Amino acid sequence: MTANAPEPAPEPRPEAIRAFGRYLLRERDLRGLSAEDVARVTRLALTVIEAIEAGDPERMPPRGYLVGYLRSYAGAVGLDADDVVLRYQEAAGLEEPEPAPGAARAGAVRMGARTGPVASPGRSRLAAVAILVAVLVAAAVAVGLRRGGGDASDVHGRKSSERAPYRAPGAP
Repeated sequence: MTANAPEPAPEPRPEAIRAFGRYLLRERDLRGLSAEDVARVTRLALTVIEAIEAGDPERMPPRGYLVGYLRSYAGAVGLDADDVVLRYQEAAGLEEPEPAPGAARAGAVRMGARTGPVASPGRSRLAAVAILVAVLVAAAVAVGLRRGGGDASDVHGRKSSERAPYRAPGAP
């Protein structure tokens, strides 16, 4: 195996994860909340709540979603979200905690890689179109001012404060 190859994912520890699920269930029961109450507050499906509390690795959502679900669950039940996630990681046998958003870029700084905002191709294209539209609007305004004599308040030979003479319909 090479030094740069990723390490295989650790094997889940089903009994420890079941114990973690029982911990969550016990804490919810102690607070007098039903699974439906937690599902309503977190807006998670009841089946997801039941799978987490059962600690069944086969029914649990993928880890990337699970960490967020655990944080929502903890908030709804009144537990410390960081503590709940840490307990799950210990039960699952995970060495490293789930990286926080933006942690990948922080790692890039340590490794001396290029840093700074990275624009996606879609965002770059959108910015270019916005700049082009702004230039065209500015050019149209400049041309309109030149044709009208350069005074923005002068419209069709009259000042904007002057009233147009009344012409009856059908009159020459």
